[in-house]
Amino acid sequence: MVKAANSRGTAPGTPPRTRILIVGGGYVGMYTALRLQRKLRAGEAEVTVVTAEPYMTYQPFLPEAAAGAISPRHVVVPLRRVLGKCRIVIGQAQRIDHSKRTVTVKTLATADEGAGPLEMEYDELVLAPGSISRTLPVPGLADYAIGFKTVEEAIGLRNHVIEQMDIASSTRDPALRDAALTFVFVGGGFAGVEALGELEDMARYAARYYHNIKPEDMKWVLVEASDRILPEVGPEMGIYTVRELRRRNIDVRLETRLESCENRVAVLSDGARFPTRTVVWTAGVKPHPILAACDLPKTERGRLACTSFLTVEGVEHAWSAGDAASVPDITASEKGHECAPNAQHAVRQAKVLADNLLAALRGEVLTEYAHKYAGSVASLGLHKGVAHIYGRKLKAYPAWFMHRAYHLSRVPSFNRKMRVLSEWTLSGLFKREIVSLGSLEHPRAEFERAAGGGPKPPSPPSAPNPPQNSQG
Repeated sequence: MVKAANSRGTAPGTPPRTRILIVGGGYVGMYTALRLQRKLRAGEAEVTVVTAEPYMTYQPFLPEAAAGAISPRHVVVPLRRVLGKCRIVIGQAQRIDHSKRTVTVKTLATADEGAGPLEMEYDELVLAPGSISRTLPVPGLADYAIGFKTVEEAIGLRNHVIEQMDIASSTRDPALRDAALTFVFVGGGFAGVEALGELEDMARYAARYYHNIKPEDMKWVLVEASDRILPEVGPEMGIYTVRELRRRNIDVRLETRLESCENRVAVLSDGARFPTRTVVWTAGVKPHPILAACDLPKTERGRLACTSFLTVEGVEHAWSAGDAASVPDITASEKGHECAPNAQHAVRQAKVLADNLLAALRGEVLTEYAHKYAGSVASLGLHKGVAHIYGRKLKAYPAWFMHRAYHLSRVPSFNRKMRVLSEWTLSGLFKREIVSLGSLEHPRAEFERAAGGGPKPPSPPSAPNPPQNSQG
């Protein structure tokens, strides 16, 4: 175990600076650090952010990145650029011992150093690791499915869909062609519906450039276990979404579960079987594993038990918000309700969390987090969408425009806003890109073939050293 050099950096005779450690570089982690670096006084505290990736992903733009409407690099925000006054540590938090105020971190250099993970000390902890995909023990899921939570998955899925169209266009096997042109999405929430809507729209456009593929040759299936999709936009807009998707010849199956996808065959609970080379899993999320490796109080669902002040219940100097936190919704008409784990709450909670942390350092009064849910917007492809905002219901082009306008206003940094806006403008003037860059996932493959590389056979065991003559 190596102790990190966490110098307070203060002059002799002055009180040491408070060490604020933020675990997680997502919505809560980045926005909290951003607000702290703007409002901290000189020498008041030092902020360290521990994150697995050097960027924050703006997840509402993942479907458009998958469809090619936005460049992948504009969906992410580089933390080192926006958090210039913070220390950024790229690594995985493995264990948190709040009683000792330490976090064990495995960095990119840990394996090469051979000295074990870092042990970082702190005075104030902000635990915001977010969530990970919630999977079920479905046979074949781990072998064949792809998630839709990261920018890498979004771009990988885009490349995969276009590659399947290339396979279908070139094969002489009808069964292979049908499997390549069948796309199954599991989960009727925002991620599943928006990803399906954008990719189906993109593939429909791309089909015009294939001499032997028509849009009606492709089969798109949405599988949802409950009796409706997009519950956040309300029942009426949910019904409209189902009707709109089915109008586009998308097979929407409600109250249905994926039971198996072994051997590239999706078997559903209603008895349907779809030979397919594409299964996209978007059926919910679960708390990050680091929560199970910390000594902070948690709820039955594994999230941190928090107060409305965004402190961890019954614990001093520990804060949390976002997907990892169970925060009471004090605006709800009935007690016991929690804030939904979504970006709308996470961004606003980060602001209150940072202000409360500063107030605690300065001995001031803390503020409760209160935000009445404003509504939701969802894109269903180019010029298609649904929205339910402040009681108003929108659909088709107005909802799609609202979706873009809202998220453009929320994406962090003026730099990213202008880049996204310029890409949208250019995409309206020029044709879509339909290129698959699947080789990006294996960048050394071509060089290995040229160099005669590839997997090496195991070396034969070396002969034991001959006995040495002590006389020399």
